[in-house]
Amino acid sequence: MTSVIQSPYTEEQIAAWLRGLFTVAWADGHFDPEEQEVLAQVTQDQLALATDLPSLDEPISPEELAAALGKDATTAENFLRTAVMVALADGVYSAPEAEVLHQFSEALGLQLEALEALRVTLHDGQAIKPTDPAQELIQEPGKSPHPHSDILQPVRQWLDGMEIHDPRVARFVCKMIPAQCPFERDVKLFGHKIVHIPPMCKLNPLYEQLVGLRFRALSYLADDRGEDISSYS
Repeated sequence: MTSVIQSPYTEEQIAAWLRGLFTVAWADGHFDPEEQEVLAQVTQDQLALATDLPSLDEPISPEELAAALGKDATTAENFLRTAVMVALADGVYSAPEAEVLHQFSEALGLQLEALEALRVTLHDGQAIKPTDPAQELIQEPGKSPHPHSDILQPVRQWLDGMEIHDPRVARFVCKMIPAQCPFERDVKLFGHKIVHIPPMCKLNPLYEQLVGLRFRALSYLADDRGEDISSYS
């Protein structure tokens, strides 16, 4: 039985919110089957938006996003939190995604220390990732080479402050963030290992924040909305 708790957001706000998330997810030009499936499911099965609203697969401009979300700073900040989560869902924070997030935050009138801290994971337009398995033991992505220094701590604290108040955003989060940390594996050629791919949870320094947001989204759907969440496991 579904709860009668009402969302604090209008249909227009949610449509803009989700269009903004897809704009971030596809900023780097990668349209993998999983993302296409999420778009189809959210559009067809989850939203039931008014017919005069734009399609979710239509990119949204920063100005249009700001106009739709309104002037409430909490709403704007919660949108940016989910947008960062989407950008980090595949373990790679790309320069195009960072630029879209910067434009969105400017249009929303927010200057966030967390977004500036997140930029340190970029290098020459690419996200920093270990190129040699040995480097993983030396320095984790997003960590300072100096012991006891975690340059992404402001990002972690900011993301952990995200609350879920709308079932459509919650369903999107549950579909976009993997339910489990993908297994590590070896890539072999002619019987010889040529590269070792660590689990996503080791490559992504904010993986715990992703898992935490997904858990809060599941709890909201199950406890506050009374929905069956077995399909997200």
